Amino acid sequence: MTTPSKADRADCVRLADKSLPLIVLREHATDYAPLFARARAEVGHGQCLCQTPALRLVIRCSRAGRYHLAGWPGEGEQHDPSCSFHKLASELTGRDSYSTDAIKESDDGVAIRFSAALARKLSAPEPAQNSTEQRDGRARRTLGLLGLLHWLWEETQLTAWHPRWRRRTWWVCHARLSEQIAGCSINHEELTEALYVVPPFREEYARRNIAAFETFRIARLKRRGDTQRRGLILGEIRDVRPTRYGIRYSLAHHRGALFATTALDERLRRSYRPAFSATADEHGARRIGLFLVELSPKGNVRVLDMAAMLVSKLYIPADSSHEVVMANVLADAGRAYVKPVRYDGNDLIFPDFVLTDTRPHSYVEVYGIHGRESYDQRKRVKQAHYQGQGAVLIEWDVTRSFPDIRRR
Repeated sequence: MTTPSKADRADCVRLADKSLPLIVLREHATDYAPLFARARAEVGHGQCLCQTPALRLVIRCSRAGRYHLAGWPGEGEQHDPSCSFHKLASELTGRDSYSTDAIKESDDGVAIRFSAALARKLSAPEPAQNSTEQRDGRARRTLGLLGLLHWLWEETQLTAWHPRWRRRTWWVCHARLSEQIAGCSINHEELTEALYVVPPFREEYARRNIAAFETFRIARLKRRGDTQRRGLILGEIRDVRPTRYGIRYSLAHHRGALFATTALDERLRRSYRPAFSATADEHGARRIGLFLVELSPKGNVRVLDMAAMLVSKLYIPADSSHEVVMANVLADAGRAYVKPVRYDGNDLIFPDFVLTDTRPHSYVEVYGIHGRESYDQRKRVKQAHYQGQGAVLIEWDVTRSFPDIRRR
């Protein structure tokens, strides 16, 4: 009998007395509901087989009765880097800046407290948004749009890359995101109802996708009496063009369009400069947008706010076009790595990339700004931190030749 390789085990989990490929459980969770229920009742948890001994997995069941596996709290670092449940240390993610009020996990799923209202009374003044800023060192109690986008990307491991995965398309992103939101609520509403993730286009599914969006547009966004409901749309931004009345956002894989005022678009461009920079279209870069929307009186989908994220050709987040280059080169060189994300904490200091194929992990820094004192100061702080840790650091000053990134 052949012993499964570590790579094979990284894709397998055990429920009760049965071992199965994770992808099978993800694609056919309903079919395996009795097995999930038995494992939850008899063992209390699932098991990930990427390591020996096996690591625990949380078994969650949504209100709709759909089962979902999640990593055991505090054990993400112990999983193999190629495992779907691997996570960086808590100090390398912006998630730690939130209280449990913002992201509350339980066996029933994850409850998100969102900073923006998902409905408003037409006869009442516009409700003020809850601030996601920290004050006096206190943790944030709500997630903003960018925080929610980063949380979705991090929880679905779309911030990570491993050479064993070979390729990543929007089809993969959509599948992972859809699975993640199935067990979540946002401001006490089912996230599957509040959030529309644009599905990948395929001719045979075109009519079904159009019908699904119409259902979202009407069932979710249509006014009900004196209440204007709102929703979230997540997709890849294909094009941004001016119109007679403002700005039109076109999304990849999606026939419809989203509309915004010129003033809002100008504010978003200032807030998310890397995603809208002139060089963002180079090197296979993409733009991801998470839109807060409502219906206009004429039935158009109107953008109220948005978080934009620049990503590489493999959908790895990047804070600049230079980081897109580095993310692509690391992947082409066969390196395994993770991009730490800040959520709503813009002042947090993280490495640009963490290489997870070394023990201990090593780090990558990309220096793309010169002559700015605040940037140089942050650079010196990072270098001193790595030196104090004795960590291996790969540095790329974009005005100089590319460093050797091969695994040693």
